[in-house]
Parts: sequence; structure tokens; C-alpha cells
Amino acid sequence: FTVLLMYFINTATAQTTDCLHFSKQCINIANGCESVWSIVEDVCNISGNRCKAEDTSGCNRIIQVLADEYPEFKNCVCTTDDSCSVTALLGKQCGTDKENISMETKLQWSLSALSKKAHTANRTCLDVNKDCVEDEVCNKQLSLYLKVCSVSKKCNTEECQAAIRFFYHNMPLEVAQMMIFCDCIQPDESCHRAKELLHGKLCAVTAVPHPSCLNVIHMCEENEFCRKKYKTFQSKCWRHVTKKCYDDEACLETLIKDDMPCSANAECKAAYISNWGTMLHVECTCQNSPPAEQPLCKLFHHMLHSTTCFS
Repeated sequence: FTVLLMYFINTATAQTTDCLHFSKQCINIANGCESVWSIVEDVCNISGNRCKAEDTSGCNRIIQVLADEYPEFKNCVCTTDDSCSVTALLGKQCGTDKENISMETKLQWSLSALSKKAHTANRTCLDVNKDCVEDEVCNKQLSLYLKVCSVSKKCNTEECQAAIRFFYHNMPLEVAQMMIFCDCIQPDESCHRAKELLHGKLCAVTAVPHPSCLNVIHMCEENEFCRKKYKTFQSKCWRHVTKKCYDDEACLETLIKDDMPCSANAECKAAYISNWGTMLHVECTCQNSPPAEQPLCKLFHHMLHSTTCFS
């Protein structure tokens, strides 16, 4: 029995070591693996020594994507147990790579000339895209994001959403605002193309057919990771809603969107940016909702996609 037990312990240790070895190779070999690895780190959102992902189902799915594309990782995946996949993949070092990637990315951004610019309103997406491409740090991060969200290959929505989170959540708030709140005033095809690329519209945002805004909120509330984002967004941007109704849908139906004040402050903008790369960012509609659901659906659409806070 002791011999058998030692065999399993040694096998598990060897597997973890191999997984750590593969992850380091993956980061160093510029063949696209490092792009997927960055997303794994982000989706699994590993911190400290807890080795626990906030979005465990998403974490297991993205590790499976990694294993499908890079078979050497196949023995690192354990989709039957939420913590197993993370522990097997990163072992006792599970906090280190995530922290190092975030610190390294933030350090790179601190050296970027673009991060020193104050956010100004009414920038076109073409101008913002040009500024990013001309900045070495921003261009590197943009290239990584666009590589994952490329529509030249079959778009993987979850991968692309994770890439959006990694791209926008690791950059300075001023730069994120510059990119997220850019627009195209003139019917300029180049500008609209730049906006689609910067905002992930071609892969992560536009679902066909558009889901109901009511369904988007309900799906988000069933996911712990998304629910936290939504609660923060509500509290920072729509305090009138949280103060009066919280999650009482009957109460929410009595609110008129035109009478809903938005805080429109820096905390609100940061909370809105934090929604990008989650299902809250997906374009939704109320066109096909039953008449009884229309008021509530329109209210949710206003909260998620109105420019009231940011114009």
C-alpha cells in the first residue's frame, strides 16, 4: 500500500512539475501559446496561495482550450474538480505567474508615453488606434489582444472576452477611457473599423441573434464572477437604483430610465470598464421581449449601454 501511495504522490508531483515546465516554455516560445497562456492566467484569476479561481467554470473551459491547442497540457487539465485544474496546472507556484504577469504589464505601461496623456473627450477611434499603434507598449498589448480576437480564424468568444479583460484591466485608467469612450462622428469606414477592433465587436460583443437584456442580467446573476462586477457597477453608477430597489424587479419596473441619475464619476467609469470582457458587455436587445417584460428590459438596456454616464 505504501509503495502504491508513493507512486501516486510521485506521479502527481511529476505532473505538476511538467505543467510548470510547459507553462514556462509556453511563455518563452512565441508561437501563439503565450497569448492563450496570458488568458488562462487572467480567467483563472489566481491570487496568493489559495489556488482558487473566481470563475471556476470559465477557468476550466479556458484550460481545456489551452489543452486542445497545445496537447502537452492535456495531463494538466482536470475539469471534474474546480480546484484540481488550477492546482495541477500551476502547483504550489499558482500565485506567482499571475502576479508577475500583472506586475510586468503594469510596469511596462508605466514606461509608456501614452499613459502620461490625460484622457480628453471626443477623440475618434481612428486617432486613438493610431496613438496606440505608435506607442511601443500599447502596440504590444494591442497586438496580443487582436491576435486572440482575430476573426480570420474561427472566433472563440470566451477567449476573446478574456483577452479584452486582460487588455483593458491591466492598462492605466486614462488609457482605457481613451479607447473605450472613443467614437466615430463622421461616417468614416476606417474609423468604424478601428472602433470594432478596439471594442471587440467582431468577436466578443455581437451575438446573433442579440440576447434579451433581461436574460443577460439573469445569466450574469447566476455567475459569481459576473455578479460581483454587476453589483459594483450598480453601486458605483446607479446608486438611485440600489438605494431604492436593489434586486426587486417589481420595484425596478416602476423606475423610468429618464429619471435615473447616473453618478458619472471616476469610480463609475472604472466599474463600467471592469464590465468589459464579461457578458454585461454583450450587445442586447428588447425587440423580441414580451410586452410585460419590456419596461424592465429597457431599464436594463439603459443601465448597461446608455452613454449618459460618459458623454
